[in-house]
Amino acid sequence: MRVLSIDPGLNITGFSILDQNRIKTKLSSSGIIRPPKNESMGKRLNHIFVEITKVLDQFSPEVLAIEGAFYSKNVKSAMRLGQARGAIILAAAQASIDIHEFAPRKVKQSVCGNGAASKEQVQFMVMQILKLKEPPKPLDISDAIAVGICYLNQFKLS
Repeated sequence: MRVLSIDPGLNITGFSILDQNRIKTKLSSSGIIRPPKNESMGKRLNHIFVEITKVLDQFSPEVLAIEGAFYSKNVKSAMRLGQARGAIILAAAQASIDIHEFAPRKVKQSVCGNGAASKEQVQFMVMQILKLKEPPKPLDISDAIAVGICYLNQFKLS
């Protein structure tokens, strides 16, 4: 099974490609998408959509696992994150792949055993689970990987 997992963001979107067979989970690719900061919201969202579409075309995942919305006191930030998530979900829907969303606390609980774990703790556990030699950087990538691990933990192959 191949999973595209995403930590969405309007400034930085982290992504990873995880491949799992019955025995092992392997990180096949990862990266970030950075929309130009000086562009309009529409152009930034389009940039995310286009780049995610390229990732979908290049890796042909079976599933998209994406971090769900969080509740914030800053409504404007939450709305912008929702718009970025929408662009990503639309790209996956157009590619006809299954989409699964996970709350940030659920991702942290799945990977670290603690729903309030720090980003650094998530990064450390991602390294341990996948037996990586170097920590995934920036933290947006390790967060994306954690979303994919959460999906795989929830939907183990039988």
